[in-house]
Amino acid sequence: MKTHHIFFSKLSNPLRIEILSELEKGEKSVTQLSDKLNIEQSKLSHALSELRDCNIVNVSQNGKKRIYSLSETIKPILKLIDIHVKKSCKCKTCKGCENIK
Repeated sequence: MKTHHIFFSKLSNPLRIEILSELEKGEKSVTQLSDKLNIEQSKLSHALSELRDCNIVNVSQNGKKRIYSLSETIKPILKLIDIHVKKSCKCKTCKGCENIK
């Protein structure tokens, strides 16, 4: 169960969740993410590093650019979380968020 804690702690940061939401739309460079999220690149790079630690995001090199994408294994997990919230979660906080996407 300790692995669950470590994994979900990587997802518990609002900036990291914003990054995942952007990458759900498609792969992006650090510059694209920085512009879209209106965040300085150093803070973004630190958050991306945390996500890379658990292979939640993938990174590839395209010339001098680093291109980030969601790991294929994380996509179904995010979908299952959305399904769980919509069907089963009775928490007022989650119910208020279900229409955000």
